[in-house]
Amino acid sequence: MTRTILHVDLDAFYAAVEQRDNPELRGKPVLVGGSARRGVVASCSYESRAFGIRSAMPMAEALRRCPKAIVVKHRMDRYAEASEGFFRILGDYSPEVEGLSLDEAFLDVTASERLLGDGPTIARAIKRRVREELSLVASVGVAPIKLAAKIASDIDKPDGLRVVSPDGLLAFLHPLPVTRLWGVGETTREVLASMGLETIGQVARYPEAALVARLGATTGHHLATLARGEDHREVIPESDPVSIGHQETFDDDLDDKGELAVILLDQADRVAHRLRAASLRARSVVLIVKYDDFRQITRRTTLDAPTSDGGMLARTAIDLLSKVAIEPRKGHRVRLCGIAATSLEPRDAPRQLGFDEAARARGERLGEAMDRLAAKFGKSAIRRAVHVQKDDEDT
Repeated sequence: MTRTILHVDLDAFYAAVEQRDNPELRGKPVLVGGSARRGVVASCSYESRAFGIRSAMPMAEALRRCPKAIVVKHRMDRYAEASEGFFRILGDYSPEVEGLSLDEAFLDVTASERLLGDGPTIARAIKRRVREELSLVASVGVAPIKLAAKIASDIDKPDGLRVVSPDGLLAFLHPLPVTRLWGVGETTREVLASMGLETIGQVARYPEAALVARLGATTGHHLATLARGEDHREVIPESDPVSIGHQETFDDDLDDKGELAVILLDQADRVAHRLRAASLRARSVVLIVKYDDFRQITRRTTLDAPTSDGGMLARTAIDLLSKVAIEPRKGHRVRLCGIAATSLEPRDAPRQLGFDEAARARGERLGEAMDRLAAKFGKSAIRRAVHVQKDDEDT
C-alpha cells in the first residue's frame, strides 16, 4: 500500500521564537547561541542567512560576516513550550508522529486521509494552525517515503510546501546531488565522485555489486536502495524521553564552586519545571562538567525516591559538584556545567513513601506554585532570591 508521509519542520525555530516574542527583532539578522568568543550559532534568522551564516557556525565567524547581527542567548524553556504546542497540533492529524527534534517530525497520515483529506490538504491545515496558534512558520514535505518527504520540506524553505507524488518520486529524486541521500557524508561523497557518481539518478543506475565492492555491503546496499526510491522505514511514534537536562557554556571559565552551585540551582529549577510539565519524576541526577581543556566528566547518583522538586535536584547536583576537582589553574577551570534528570517515570506511578515524604511533597508543591505564577505573570515574575542577587551583582 502506498503511504502518505509528511515531514514538518519549523523554519529557523529558535530565532523565529525570539522574533515572535520580541517585535524589535523582526526583520533583523538574529543569531541565537553563546558568546562571541567561544559560542556557536544554535539558530539564525533568514535575514542573517543572507550573509552566509548557518547553524553550528562559530559565533565569532558569524559576527565577522554580519557585524550588525543581534546575538540572543537561547531560552530553552520558551522553545520547549513552543515545541509542545507544535506536537499537540501534529497529534490532531495522526497518532503516528515521529519527533526528530523540538521543531521537526514525520507523520504518517495514510489512515487519516479519508477523514481529514489528502496529504496536501493536511499539510496546509498544519501550516495554517502553526501560523495562527504559535505565530511560527512551518515547511512541509509530502511524499510516499520518508527520504523524499524530508528533502521536500527543505527544498522550498522558508514557508514551503512541496508534494511528491508516487508517480513522480524518481523524477524528483534522481536529479538531486548524492549528498541528499541519508548516510552520505563528505568521505562517502568523495568516494562516489571518484566513481563518477554525483546525482542520485547516477547511483540508481550504477551496478549495485560495484557499489558494494567500493563502499561495503551495508552502505552499498543502503544507498542503492534509497536511490531507487525504496525506503521501507515506518514512522515510529515518539517514545517517552529518557532524560531532561539543561547546560550552559560560560563566557569566562569558572573556578568558584559557590558560583557554580548558584548556576546549578537555576538549571535544576528549569529541569524540574520541564519534568512537571511532562508529568514526570526523575530517580537519577547527572552532573556534567566540561573543563577549559575540553575534558568532560559526568557524575551520577540515584535518589531514594523519584522527584520533580528543583531544590532536591539542585542539592543532589551540588553534592556531586563538591566531589569534583575544580581549581584556578589550567585544566581545572570550568567552561560548561549542566544537570540532567534521568531514570524518568510517570508522576502517577506507584512509589514507596519515605520518612521525609512531607518535605518532598512540600518541595514539589512549591514548584507547582512557581509554575502557576510563571504561567500567569511570566517566567521572570518569580525567582529565587539568590538569582536576583546575582543579577544585581552582575549589573
